[in-house]
Amino acid sequence: MTRLSVLVSGLEAELRRLGYKDSTLVWYQGCWRRMQRHFDARGVEEFSLDAAMAWVDDACGFFAKEQAGTLKQTDVYLFRVAQMLQDYAVHGAVLRRYSRSVSKLDTGGAATIAVFQAHLRSTGRSVSTVRTYGTLAAEFLAFTDTRAGLGCCDAAVIGAFVATLTGYQVKTVEQKLCAVRSFLRFAAAAGLVDGACLDAVPAARSTRGARIPSVWDPGEVAAIVAAIDRDNPCGKRDYAIILLITRLGLRGIDVKRLEFADFDWPGNRLLVTQAKTGHEVRLPLLKDVGWAVIDYLRHGRRIVTARRCSCGTPRRSARSPTRIICIRSWSNTLGQRTFR
Repeated sequence: MTRLSVLVSGLEAELRRLGYKDSTLVWYQGCWRRMQRHFDARGVEEFSLDAAMAWVDDACGFFAKEQAGTLKQTDVYLFRVAQMLQDYAVHGAVLRRYSRSVSKLDTGGAATIAVFQAHLRSTGRSVSTVRTYGTLAAEFLAFTDTRAGLGCCDAAVIGAFVATLTGYQVKTVEQKLCAVRSFLRFAAAAGLVDGACLDAVPAARSTRGARIPSVWDPGEVAAIVAAIDRDNPCGKRDYAIILLITRLGLRGIDVKRLEFADFDWPGNRLLVTQAKTGHEVRLPLLKDVGWAVIDYLRHGRRIVTARRCSCGTPRRSARSPTRIICIRSWSNTLGQRTFR
């Protein structure tokens, strides 16, 4: 076991590394001092979760309120203080549900991530994969900096990092570990780590059927379409967006990036380079979809040179007038659902 003062010292340093604000740390420091006085008054020398929870209960009557269903948010905060200390004592890390941000890498670390992303691009990875893997690899690299650096990475360091993923969904853990594995494979080839580190990265495979997809059935789609007021510009735009998503299966980001050149009107085709995969797909331009887009262009879309249209999104930077549709954030959510 560890003395509370020693544990607090290490935890405070970790919270600073994670980018917690000074004002937040002042609040934590006050809680830690109150806990220390509680320990001293009872002759408790070493930290334990039971002793910490005794302080929480003494401070706010936690257990009685929990049974009565009258817990306040401030009571829950005190519980988190105790649980955070326990997590740090066991794992040597602040687990996901307490983390606010990852500290910025130093110049050397940023350069390593840049080279890693260049390596991913050279192997044909998509733009989104390069961006995501770079971000996740930076999180891992920042974590290793608190444990003597990447060169000293071993199974124990990887195990401690995996512990910080507690609370994530399986699919998210799988993505993070895939990024770490890819980064370590690159780092081993570059001589930055021992290749044996790869064997220490656990597998967290999620099956495609692990989650029931969110689905719009035909009746719901018809009701959404019928509810759109197409007598005004916004309605014409929304109608075109929903038909592009529901009839052609486009993602929201691909609708947002549509340009005039993507429409082959004589051939009744739509050519789209998917943002997620980078692959070009050729889709039939169905009559109802085509006429919805034409109606919006002729009678709904303003002639603008701004980067965003007048749908409520910012208009600070210049957008090419060749862009067709500017969509609200809800269209991205809509595009993530499955239509049948």
